Amino acid sequence: MKAGLPFLFSLLFAAVAQAGGLTFESASQEATAELEQTEVIVDFPFSNESDTAVTIQRYEAACSCTSVKVKGGKMRYEPGEKGLIRTVFDLGTFVGDTSKSIQLWVDDDPATRPSVVLQAKIHIPVLVSLEPKTLRWEPNDALSPKTITVTMSHSEPIHVSKVACGNESFHTQIKTIEDGKLYEIEVTPVSTEKPALGIISIETDCKVARHATQRAFAMIRKMPQLPTKSGS
Repeated sequence: MKAGLPFLFSLLFAAVAQAGGLTFESASQEATAELEQTEVIVDFPFSNESDTAVTIQRYEAACSCTSVKVKGGKMRYEPGEKGLIRTVFDLGTFVGDTSKSIQLWVDDDPATRPSVVLQAKIHIPVLVSLEPKTLRWEPNDALSPKTITVTMSHSEPIHVSKVACGNESFHTQIKTIEDGKLYEIEVTPVSTEKPALGIISIETDCKVARHATQRAFAMIRKMPQLPTKSGS
């Protein structure tokens, strides 16, 4: 059973004052990734400002891309002691702004109600953006091309070097609008009679490895099924 959003948000703001005896400097922290970074560290300092010892029972991140540790592995904090929750966010292919939550249970917290819900907000540079990322055709649509606009947002030029689709149901073509800055990928279906899904790989000469290859999608929707008439 998952806690409802109103409850999670109430925890988020209450945690700044106190959470199960532990007081956090802030329940929400922000960090900005550098271009070459593959991971970002976000720390949440806290202290026990109560008059009794507090034991951290467990903690977990909502996303597998985020690992969580308590500094030094220390789980019990006497009154006045300080500690730190460290989160490591694996950037992977993420770009733009993203927010990840971390839940913390102390002492006798029930399984569905952690004492603290922390939020790590990460700002990740966007060097190559695609708009839209998914192209769609309806069943039996005309075989008209649709366009993905590729925009480079870097101090250095970035060129599209290759475009390929893993599904032969779609043809692709590169159009240079402004060399090193703006491109269009024209995608045309071979047929729209049957459903299809294609992954479009867009390779660039971007020097930042994790931004170099982008992916978009092309899909032909399934024909909607008409309800069957029941026998009289």
